[in-house]
Amino acid sequence: MPQLKDILYKVSLQSVAGNMETEVTQLAFDSRKVDVGSVFIAVSGTQVNGHDFIDKAIDQGAVAIVCEQLPETTIDDIALIQVADSAEALGVMASNFYGNPSEKLKLVGITGTNGKTTCATLLYQLFRALGYNTGLLSTVENKINDEVIPATHTTPDAITLNKMLANMVAKGCTHCFMESSSHAIVQRRIAGLKYEGAVFTNLSHEHLDYHKTFDEYIKAKKLLFDGLSSSAFSLINADDKRGMVMLQNTKASKHKYALKSLADYKARILSNTLEGLELDINGQNVWFKLIGDFNAYNLLAVLGTAVLLGEDESDVLQELSSLDPAPGRFEQVITETGITALVDYAHTPDALENVLLTIKAFRTGNEKVITVVGCGGNRDTAKRPVMAKIACDLSDKVVLTSDNPRFEEPMAIIKDMQEGVSPSNYKKTLIIEDRKEAIKTAAALAEPKDIILVAGKGHETYQEVKGERSDFDDREILSEMLNLIHKQN
Repeated sequence: MPQLKDILYKVSLQSVAGNMETEVTQLAFDSRKVDVGSVFIAVSGTQVNGHDFIDKAIDQGAVAIVCEQLPETTIDDIALIQVADSAEALGVMASNFYGNPSEKLKLVGITGTNGKTTCATLLYQLFRALGYNTGLLSTVENKINDEVIPATHTTPDAITLNKMLANMVAKGCTHCFMESSSHAIVQRRIAGLKYEGAVFTNLSHEHLDYHKTFDEYIKAKKLLFDGLSSSAFSLINADDKRGMVMLQNTKASKHKYALKSLADYKARILSNTLEGLELDINGQNVWFKLIGDFNAYNLLAVLGTAVLLGEDESDVLQELSSLDPAPGRFEQVITETGITALVDYAHTPDALENVLLTIKAFRTGNEKVITVVGCGGNRDTAKRPVMAKIACDLSDKVVLTSDNPRFEEPMAIIKDMQEGVSPSNYKKTLIIEDRKEAIKTAAALAEPKDIILVAGKGHETYQEVKGERSDFDDREILSEMLNLIHKQN
């Protein structure tokens, strides 16, 4: 077992008292998980302050306490370590406790509003296809080679994260591709990690319930790049006006990808249909299964990352052309109704607009586009009317409905969305609070050749109401409703 002094390596210490050679069995920032031999790190969270649970941690057997404010009285046989930032210390200590696993594989972080999951998933699939033992940390699922581990957060807490990375190393992984959310970056869950590189996809309106201002959201993403070493690489979308901001203070080598700007990795869209994308990349025509301009950017990000990791461009393009998109990302629901049914995770204005513009690009004009969309509760409220406006402007019929209302009233969320519906769009808009009924209505309104988009939940298989999660899969329900109505007709 490691000693306390070993897991405090590189932690910025303000004061130390007690035996630094104490053996440590585990780390914990949740007092309920403290056991004999634990180090308890008191983190000031968004909802709970760990300093309020120091006494409980000691009662349960903690041998050391790491905190920002020391207890008023010293406790015999308990080491007390004061730090400026407990969350930062937790990340560094977790890395040390698990043997600094990020230094033993090539870890790439992907950040941005949209595209993180697709890029991370494609990179995982690509490197598996290229013959590497590979790890994946994503919104949809975590993987160690072919072993699937359910994902609870876009980026796990520092202890879980380093434990998972250590398991990847133990199972021979040489690479890991990880979504790095703005929440995780600001909360220092990634502190202590060594990145081989970082990728920036794009930035649009999201998470302002947490970051408060768009400027703070930008700064959160930028922290990932600011922390890169001179031996790492940074890769940004040059067509996004915030891309260059990410590169301002980074020590890493700087690289760009783009469709419209000068860049190291550049492509031209030759064909964009429901069957896939054909791109001209360095004079070579390559077909991919993914659909839409936004996926052209994702493919370039993946190509650039793979080449920067030392892979041959021709080998990468060959393997990429056979890969499937991530679950719930512009996913077609196959039925025999003659209706094109699509499910997408689009839960931001930018993502919804991208999906609907992609549909617009391949439609003939003779079919209706019917969109089912809602907004999550206890999240950024400013995007709600914007989402509704985009849906109405780019669809023939829109059903506003519920989408993980959490602790808010669904109709209150829908009312916020209605603020974005212009008088000219009233007639094309329906309000149906029950999401299943909303999807059923969309299915009933559709005729052969029409296009239904159910947006917002994508891969999710639950609906969250009042703290409880119940089974709910847009893909299953859309398929069920279309087939039910088709049989009736």
